[in-house]
Amino acid sequence: MAEWPIEGLDVAGLMAEGWRPTPFHEFILKVHQRCNLACSYCYVYTHADQTWRDRPAVMPDEIFAAFTDRLARHVRTHDLRKVRVVLHGGEPMLLGAARLGGLADRLRAAVPDGCELRVGMQTNGVLLREAALRELHRHGITVAVSVDGVEADHDRYRVTHAGRPTYTAVTRALELLARPEFRGTWGGLLCTVAADTDPVECYRSLRAFDPPAIDFLLPHANWGTPPERPGGSATPHGDWLVAAFDAWWDDSDRVPVRFFESALDLALGGPSRSEQVGLSPAALVVVDSDGAIEQIDALKSAYPGACETGLNVTRDDFDAALTHPGVVARQIGVAALGPDCAACPIHRICGGGHYAHRYRPGTGFRNPSVYCEDMRRLVGHVQRRIAAETRTLVETVSR
Repeated sequence: MAEWPIEGLDVAGLMAEGWRPTPFHEFILKVHQRCNLACSYCYVYTHADQTWRDRPAVMPDEIFAAFTDRLARHVRTHDLRKVRVVLHGGEPMLLGAARLGGLADRLRAAVPDGCELRVGMQTNGVLLREAALRELHRHGITVAVSVDGVEADHDRYRVTHAGRPTYTAVTRALELLARPEFRGTWGGLLCTVAADTDPVECYRSLRAFDPPAIDFLLPHANWGTPPERPGGSATPHGDWLVAAFDAWWDDSDRVPVRFFESALDLALGGPSRSEQVGLSPAALVVVDSDGAIEQIDALKSAYPGACETGLNVTRDDFDAALTHPGVVARQIGVAALGPDCAACPIHRICGGGHYAHRYRPGTGFRNPSVYCEDMRRLVGHVQRRIAAETRTLVETVSR
C-alpha cells in the first residue's frame, strides 16, 4: 500500500486556490524490461520493488501505440512546443538499433506539427557497435552512456550476469561516439557516485573521453536502507562531490556537469535542471512495459509499489497523473517539504534532496534527504567558491 507523500494532501484545495500542475515534458519509456548487466546498486533489480518480474520483457506494440496516442493528446492539450522521450530499460539496446529507430520514427509521426520531439536513450554501452550507432544516428536518437569512473571502480559494480567486467566494451563504445560522424549522437555520461573511490581520478577519467556532458548521481538510498558511509566520515558522499566539484571548477575547459551547474544556478537564484537539487516542478513521467503510468522509477528503491499511480496508457490520459498526490508533491515546491527542511537556510538550493532519498518507513517522503548532511557540505562549498570567485573578480576590476 502506498504511503502518501504528504499526509492529507488536498489537491482539489490547491487547485481551488489557483495552483495548476506543470504538464509533462519528459517521458521515460521502458521499452525493454530486462538488462544484460547485473550492477550491484541497480534500483530496478536489487532494491525493494521487484514488479519488473511480472511485466512484459518487451513493450508490446499495442502498448507503444497507446503511448504515442496519449503523448500526442498531451502535447495538443497543453500546446507543448518541445518534449523529450527517453528510451529506457532495463537495457534498451536489447531491443536492437533498428527497432529503436522505428520507434523513434513513429513517435515523431505522432507528435503534432509545431512540437519538437527529442528522442534519447540511456544505455550501459556494452552492445553499442558501429552499425548500431549508424542506425541510431540515422533516426536522430541521442545516446547517453552509464560509466562509473576508472576501470577498476567501474568493473567492481558494472558487470555481466556471469560477473565479467564491462569497462573495455564501454570504452569501445565511447571511442565510437567521440568520432566526428557520431559526435552529434552522443548525449553524455552518467556516473553513480561511489564514496570509497577517488573523486578527482573519477572526474578526470570521464573528462578524458571528451564527452559533451557529464552527470553524477548519488546512489539511491533512504532512511530505511541508508547508504554505506565508508572512511569514518559523517559526509563521505558530500566530501566526494566537493572534491569532484573542485576538479571540475578548476578545469580550464569545463565540460557541462548537470548536478554541479544546477547547484551553481540555484545558489545564484536561478532554476534547477536536476531532480537531485532545487524546487523546480518535476515534469517527467515513466511508462513501464505494461503501459503503467508511474512516478520516477528511482522510487523503486523505497518500497514495493512506491512508483504506482494506478493509471495506464491503455485507458488513461497523462493529465490524470498530473493530480496524483505523488506527482503533485514534486511540483508544489517548498510546500512539500517537512518542517526541518523548510526551516533550513539552504532549502531553496538543496530542495530537500532527491525525492526518493527522503523516504522513511512509516512517515513517507516529507523528511530531509538521507544525504542531508552531504548536501549541506556540497552546497556550503559551492557558495564559498562563488563568493571567493566574486571577490577575486571585484578586486581585479578595482585595480
